[in-house]
Amino acid sequence: MATTTTAPPQLPHHKVKFKKPGQRSCNEKNAKGKFCGGHLKRWFYTTDVLEKARGDAEKTWGPNAEVYRCEHCKTLYLPNPDGVSGLNVAGQGQTSVFGLTVAPKK
Repeated sequence: MATTTTAPPQLPHHKVKFKKPGQRSCNEKNAKGKFCGGHLKRWFYTTDVLEKARGDAEKTWGPNAEVYRCEHCKTLYLPNPDGVSGLNVAGQGQTSVFGLTVAPKK
């Protein structure tokens, strides 16, 4: 899998990054150089009161884009363009070592 070297489009009021495959927590560093570590949660920006007033995200990505936001520092994360599409924050998971096969969710 190739890594993406292009930077995501930045918004005036938000810092925007790409999620790494399987990433579930924020990797943004603060002024002291420590990682934030906040959980990445799906952000529904069309219902956010402050974002509705600004309208940056909806103008850039449309009304239904998959965007995640750190619960602490509010950094926005877009899905990895090299990754598999789907709305799974935890990633694809692993194949069972016990020979069990579970049907995928629909």
